[in-house]
Amino acid sequence: MRIRVAGGLGVFGRRVVPSLVRQGHTVFATTRSPTRVRALEQLDAHPIVADVLDDEAWDGATQRARPEVVLHLLTDLGTGDPTSNAHLRAVGTQSLVGAADRAGARVVAESISWVNPPSSAPADEATPLYLQAGEPRRTIAGVAALEAAVIGSHGVVLRCGQLYGPGTWFAREGRHGLAARAGSLVVPSAVASFVEADDAARAFVQALAWPSGLVNIVDDEPAGGREWGPAFAAAVGGTPPQVDDSNGIGRPVRNRAARQLGWDPSAASWREGFTQL
Repeated sequence: MRIRVAGGLGVFGRRVVPSLVRQGHTVFATTRSPTRVRALEQLDAHPIVADVLDDEAWDGATQRARPEVVLHLLTDLGTGDPTSNAHLRAVGTQSLVGAADRAGARVVAESISWVNPPSSAPADEATPLYLQAGEPRRTIAGVAALEAAVIGSHGVVLRCGQLYGPGTWFAREGRHGLAARAGSLVVPSAVASFVEADDAARAFVQALAWPSGLVNIVDDEPAGGREWGPAFAAAVGGTPPQVDDSNGIGRPVRNRAARQLGWDPSAASWREGFTQL
């Protein structure tokens, strides 16, 4: 299969591209920077230099690659400011999906799981988005735009939990790991759902054969910050974090649909996953 990976050097891209190559697929991976072409070649991908926010250039690159599937793994999280990431989800996804449609390609896209109204009742894929949320409302609006575009094109959206593992913020050398060791980590008391990054990457590979729609990619044990925060800090050699009660109660998320589709995470809970950090 000919597969274009948008975001070939991100947390997921570095995991997904080698897996797809090993399975015999022809992989075209995208970067915005010519200086990163060599890194894509080292993953045995065919590099493409293009910016999804340049609609004409992106469309031309997609037509040349002639993909059967486009994996939308693009994020813009380098500054920690959600504004640019929301813009990428809203505007960039329109460009990506339009180009994929014109090439006759199906889209599998990355989304996030913390998007439902707060409640103690577990959310599933049918639970509506929390469009009435206060700040960061732009995050929910960006997610809504991404999901509408991909589902409207009969694609698959994977709503991933909080990622942990190498290359993520929840890693020994990640943003939160460094804060934990510096004694400055603050975690929300709200309930959250996690997923180990390698487990989530496997879901993207499996999703090539999944039916269109939303699928939650989270582990089996949602938890609040008072529970997972000290465990994470201890795992990375840090001190117990401060707990912030200002973010509401959060929402547990179910992974039943993914389990039924055959996804079987190696870390069924952050409790065991954190011990490997």
